[in-house]
Amino acid sequence: MSKFRKKPVVIKATQWFRDGDHPAVFLMAPGPHFLGGKHVIQTLEGHHIVQPGDWIITGVKNEVYPCKPDIFAATYDPAD
Repeated sequence: MSKFRKKPVVIKATQWFRDGDHPAVFLMAPGPHFLGGKHVIQTLEGHHIVQPGDWIITGVKNEVYPCKPDIFAATYDPAD
């Protein structure tokens, strides 16, 4: 199996704790779907639940997605 190194890319990220921390996070209205009453973000793969402390990453093509704090800390370093 071949090994690859991730290219260094600077991303934008905001740690989310509550409503208003990031404009892409919203409270899914209660209803017949299983995400009702949860905070979610619309990603390229569909809705993903966001929990307090998750990082919201804006990718190189302005796509957004959540990332758990431990994965974020293992993957990213602050950039100037």
